[in-house]
Amino acid sequence: MDADVTVIGSGFGGAVTSARLAEAGYRVVVLERGRRWTPETFPARSGAWIFDREQPERRNGWFDLRRFPNMTVVQGAGVGGGSLVYANVSVEAKPDTFASGWPSEIKAGTLDPFYARVGSTMQVSKVPKTPIDQRPARTKLLEEAAGKLGYGDRFRQLDLAVMFDLEWTYNQPDPHDPAKSKLRDNAHGKRQGTCVHIGDCDIGCPVNARNTLDLNYLAIAETHGAVVKPLHLVRSVRPIQGGYKVTYDEIANGVLTPGSVTSRLVIVAAGSMGSTELLLQCRKAGMLPGLSDKLGSGWSSNGDFLTPAIQFGRAVNPTRGPTITAAVDLLDGAFRGEPIFIEDGGLPDIGGAGLRSLLDRGGVDPFERALIASVDLIFRLGVLGGVMPWFAQSRDASDGEMSLKDGKLFLAWDVTKSKRTIDAVVAMHQQMAVRTGGMPLTPLTWTKDQDLITPHPLGGCRMAASKADGVVDHKGEVFGHRNLYVADGAIVPKAIGLNPSRTIAALAERIAGEIIREQR
Repeated sequence: MDADVTVIGSGFGGAVTSARLAEAGYRVVVLERGRRWTPETFPARSGAWIFDREQPERRNGWFDLRRFPNMTVVQGAGVGGGSLVYANVSVEAKPDTFASGWPSEIKAGTLDPFYARVGSTMQVSKVPKTPIDQRPARTKLLEEAAGKLGYGDRFRQLDLAVMFDLEWTYNQPDPHDPAKSKLRDNAHGKRQGTCVHIGDCDIGCPVNARNTLDLNYLAIAETHGAVVKPLHLVRSVRPIQGGYKVTYDEIANGVLTPGSVTSRLVIVAAGSMGSTELLLQCRKAGMLPGLSDKLGSGWSSNGDFLTPAIQFGRAVNPTRGPTITAAVDLLDGAFRGEPIFIEDGGLPDIGGAGLRSLLDRGGVDPFERALIASVDLIFRLGVLGGVMPWFAQSRDASDGEMSLKDGKLFLAWDVTKSKRTIDAVVAMHQQMAVRTGGMPLTPLTWTKDQDLITPHPLGGCRMAASKADGVVDHKGEVFGHRNLYVADGAIVPKAIGLNPSRTIAALAERIAGEIIREQR
């Protein structure tokens, strides 16, 4: 075999498992479809915004946008996966998340040691409040709104995978100048700067203050001999004698070159959409005939929703500070009996030019065009400084169904069973905006067309007690295919209602441990 383990994808599942298995002495190869990004090549500088699944040899940029009826999914593409484009939030799922829908081996408390290990490895911390209060205006506005609505005790700051400087302050000349960032080596020997609240988290921090996976877990993996191969787009997984053969197209010099790697174990970690699509294609081609009939079921958007509001007379400055910093935890149904988790949101300061470059690309559909044009309008009207992007997650019905249609991934998602929960999010956003002197601009994409957009897709390869109920067991191993694993958001069996990255990483920590224990 070429390797002991082939890991497909380098996000929160792939990075974690590759690190732990490489530490344990496994020969690990990581195949990642996207580039290895640096501050010099981030899309704000390079203009490489879009990863085009139809023409990856021509466009292999930062964002992969997948549009389905009533749902658009935003994903990252690159070494580090979703950590490149997420908002740095590292939060543990609530204990009641595991009360039902999970295999009996995964219950409240099971992931606690793994949550702790993820937090330590990624060096998470909150926006400093002492000795200098660095909380951006958005954080304070969210706390004020919670208090005025009687939920002050539900407000809390969130752990972020960001390097902070305790001496940095907004009250200094030109506080966001990158020169104010302090360079230092992180715990894994990678050079990083400290956060100066530039606000470009989702499009690449120019001072490298975000603790993305390429700077921690993948650094651990490579230190222990793992080989990470960017621009390798996996096409199939096929059983062979003693293991599996993974075929891919290598993207180089504007062409696709076929290749393959063999290994005893394979870990599929291409995300909810990518992992499910790959396994569906392999089943259709007869390569993995033992896959569960539940493959593709139980998809969730994790109840994501964004409501921009104009907060008259207030300097919200949404382009400054980490993209998300705090939350109002209403997951116990305290508002309208629905489980929701309200957060502040931020916007990268890419301005009209960056937005128009997205509009100018080929193949953009009317929904994307309306969404991008709406944000562009905010920039053009000059009211951006007073805009508060009220954000949220919630526990939707988790009843989406993925399948192949004309050879491509198709998502059937019906809002019916999730509508009450999303409406509760919208109502809370509206109340928070109004009670703090704002005017909510509830997106017409929801009020008119019931369209949603999510950066947190979950499900498709559900973890379950048996093949009759899911695709993988509690160890992430695929039912019917020994030594084939899935370790990413695809295995999460239902919406958790808050940022899922830490739960995905904790599950991957546990899966890696189970593999090592069983393979000894």
